[in-house]
Amino acid sequence: MLYLYPAATTPVRPEAREVMYPFLADAFGNPSGMHAVSRRAKNAIVEARERAATLLGAAHPLEIVFTGGGTESDNLGVAGPVIGSLGAGVATTAIEHEAVLETARFLGRLGHPLHVAGVDTSGVVDTEALVAAVDGETRLVSVMAANNETGVIQPVAKIAAAVHRKVPGAVVHTDAVQAFVSEPVTVDHLGADLISLASHKVGGPKGVGLLYVRDGITLEPVLHGGGQERGRRSGTHDVAGIVGMVAALEAAAADRSRFRSDVASARADFERRVLAALDATITGSGAQRLVQHSHLRLRGIEAETMVVRLDQAGVAVSAGSACQSGAVEISHVLAAMGMDPTAAAECLRFSFGWTSTPDDGARAAEA
Repeated sequence: MLYLYPAATTPVRPEAREVMYPFLADAFGNPSGMHAVSRRAKNAIVEARERAATLLGAAHPLEIVFTGGGTESDNLGVAGPVIGSLGAGVATTAIEHEAVLETARFLGRLGHPLHVAGVDTSGVVDTEALVAAVDGETRLVSVMAANNETGVIQPVAKIAAAVHRKVPGAVVHTDAVQAFVSEPVTVDHLGADLISLASHKVGGPKGVGLLYVRDGITLEPVLHGGGQERGRRSGTHDVAGIVGMVAALEAAAADRSRFRSDVASARADFERRVLAALDATITGSGAQRLVQHSHLRLRGIEAETMVVRLDQAGVAVSAGSACQSGAVEISHVLAAMGMDPTAAAECLRFSFGWTSTPDDGARAAEA
């Protein structure tokens, strides 16, 4: 199988598998305990937190909150700063992952003012319109680092700087889940106050994520219980998952230069061959895109049919994001970009990952 579906999930990196195993075997303790078995697990969490903080350029390890995945990180990052403040407003974009959009809409139903900014036909947010909607009541602005379907990169640092200048009390959240593997994701680079990451997008295990929270930001938890993570996220820690995630993040960061080179070569070859052979267009071609994403419209071909045919040919791809596969309605991302239902139904997402080689582009195009 030629796996062109890493935007949905990736194979687990060997670095992650190696560090996880002890915590699935002898070091099985609950890190909240006080005895030796638990202390080993607790020490592993402490070390993982320190390493994650270093990787993101956080000022202190306690700015890292471990979660159950990217969805939870987004939910906590969007709702946490807002839900405890009556009348606090939220601003976001029309192309966010559902984990952000649905949380923002939930806050809107609770009475929090909500503004959703549009994007241009390339899928880039209207920065001026978004910043113009921010006022003294706005508590949170959420803009993804790069779109999970099209791979289009958003001007997060520019927006964060403008928001902070206009409303010093507002905080900026970014979903950097898709971006981390190929783009620099640090506190200084993005300028965000909250950053969401997911383990399984970078070669770590599923069901684990983290949220960077700048010191001084108060989060109302969305999960209540034992008060883990300094009361910000209750629930017994998945020690094996956490150490595996951090190992995968470190491996992805160390491999980023090689990754960009090999994947950029594969995608360029793929798109060149497809555009020469088929009536195809590249979604977001007028914008800066993640090197690992190739979102295409193949005119006259139903995407769902092509997904099945490619699967039969040994190639794994998707029509839209994994969260929307099988959905009756067209992607909200493509609709926001102005695509009509016919065009959207002819779109496929090809993505490359850490196991991809430069030759994979030609193999995919041939299929």
